[in-house]
Amino acid sequence: MHWVGLALLTALCEALKDVFSKLNLKNTNPYIIALAMRLFSLPLLLPLLIFIDIPVLGEMFFPALIAGGLMNIFITILYLKAIQHSDLSVTVPMVTFTPLFLLITSPIIVGEFPGYYGIAGIVCIVLGSYMLNLHTVRSGFFAPFKALIKDKGPRYMLGVAFLWSITANIDKVGIQNSHPVFWVVSISAFLFAGMIPVVLLFAKKDLKQLKKNALKLLPVGIFSGLTLVFQMLAIQIALVAYVISIKRTSALMVVIFGWLIFKEKGFVQRIAGAALMLLGVLLISLLNDS
Repeated sequence: MHWVGLALLTALCEALKDVFSKLNLKNTNPYIIALAMRLFSLPLLLPLLIFIDIPVLGEMFFPALIAGGLMNIFITILYLKAIQHSDLSVTVPMVTFTPLFLLITSPIIVGEFPGYYGIAGIVCIVLGSYMLNLHTVRSGFFAPFKALIKDKGPRYMLGVAFLWSITANIDKVGIQNSHPVFWVVSISAFLFAGMIPVVLLFAKKDLKQLKKNALKLLPVGIFSGLTLVFQMLAIQIALVAYVISIKRTSALMVVIFGWLIFKEKGFVQRIAGAALMLLGVLLISLLNDS
């Protein structure tokens, strides 16, 4: 299969993971969903180790694994709480802020500054986020931005986007000190193991939901695992920046699913806003270095 097809499958599985997570949040604790996501994805990921030679691990592998694992446990919970509190079509497009945050942090960390396309991408992402709450503009020019901050869902997802801009660098270190497939499997196993004490601490009384709602939770883990599988296959063929940019089309898919399945309102303005944010990602990821 062509890498574009694999990248689109990555985006579709990412969007379906969000849809099934939202459906389960009606009657399942977010901590239990986070645990199920990691538990049910492992059967898809562990067999990947058969197809690679176990790499020699660099000295930074375990520090990266621990740091990335701990941060992603928190990110997973924050992500689920974001889509729990607000419409999918408003919250999920916020993840497109990740490359924007990278453009802001890169000059500080490694002295890299965005070019013209990067600046244009930032403008598109900001304007797109404005359009997501365009209906509030009657309350003032800055009302759409204020709505994003006041609404827990988008606010939490902005936190996710920012933290992903940090864990993206940690993932790079982990891969450099092992192997892409080995890193994905290792971090997924760490997340499952790390979620167990978190659930026992914050949601022990709801553990019975894992067994009771297992069949409903299964798709969350399956699509989470398939997202990683298709992504790994795609980046073996194409540049990571290209694959991740197409993966972000999941934001558009989520807006459509939100309208069809959850009857979320404001479809036209939200699909336009998500499309504009996606254009910003493409400008940053694909053209900024040209």
